[in-house]
Amino acid sequence: MSTVSTTVNVSGMTCAHCISSVSEELEALAGVEQVDVDLNSGGISTVTITSAGDLSASEIGEAVAEAGYLVVANQA
Repeated sequence: MSTVSTTVNVSGMTCAHCISSVSEELEALAGVEQVDVDLNSGGISTVTITSAGDLSASEIGEAVAEAGYLVVANQA
């Protein structure tokens, strides 16, 4: 089975604790193998999720919300 890479933008993250919280919630989702965060303190951070299969936008959004942050749309 091939891996799937999903990238989402998250607002409100400012520090290493934010990264840890979001990563912990996302890694708890079934099939998630790795979470990489490109922190933009005070702005929109980029979170890349590597998983064994497709993840729904709703399950990603719920996991990020559980950590206290918000998935936002790509900036045009």
